[in-house]
Amino acid sequence: MRAAALRVELHLPASQSLKEKRAVLRPVIEGLRRLGSYSVAEVGHHDKWQRAAIGVAIAAPDGESLAMQVSKLRRYLDGQLEIEVLDVRMSELEEPE
Repeated sequence: MRAAALRVELHLPASQSLKEKRAVLRPVIEGLRRLGSYSVAEVGHHDKWQRAAIGVAIAAPDGESLAMQVSKLRRYLDGQLEIEVLDVRMSELEEPE
């Protein structure tokens, strides 16, 4: 089994309030959860209108499947018109022997 934790930094250029930010971010987070049964949460920039950080946990049976899941996640995010992906940092977790 392989697992990875991702931190995705986002820019939400149209948001002019925290309420607008949540209205944009909520469907993105729910879409990620449906996309691959990922665990997703907002993890940073809670008080900023146009910035967000989300954390995503992914598990896969092997390295190839994990890479495919990360690629699928990135394509989904890049296809969202209301957000701009600024940075994606990934930490792979090793399975204990």
